[in-house]
Amino acid sequence: MNRRIKTVLAAALIVAGFSLSAGTASAVEKGRIGVELNKLEAAGDACRAYLLLSNGTAAAFTSLKLDLVTFDGDGIVQRRVAVEAAPIGAGKTSLKVFDISGIQCPAIGRMLLNGVMSCKAAKAEPADCLSLVSVSSRAAQPFIK
Repeated sequence: MNRRIKTVLAAALIVAGFSLSAGTASAVEKGRIGVELNKLEAAGDACRAYLLLSNGTAAAFTSLKLDLVTFDGDGIVQRRVAVEAAPIGAGKTSLKVFDISGIQCPAIGRMLLNGVMSCKAAKAEPADCLSLVSVSSRAAQPFIK
């Protein structure tokens, strides 16, 4: 092989290695369900929320109903919302979009995952779904558990 081809191949391998390591760094922890508050945006008189779910478990979920609570900037409860986030297959990533009526996005100070109201796996029922869930936020508002 000539020197130029070797240089191009080496550069391609380095770029591929960086791509693989970046992908694994952002992947959800194995055995967990990652729920990320990806963004909030105005939708008329509502605030539209985007949740990115990453199922790092070996189970496919037919139900994963999340109990969410929004708080204003002073920590006062605004609204409680139940969101069905399933179905989500084992090892899959999914986006759930829903509106929080009567609230403008800038009025939301933070969002709480208060609990998991329903959790059904395709084959076996998990013992404690809340403990499987990890939360994070890319939005300006924190998402806590």
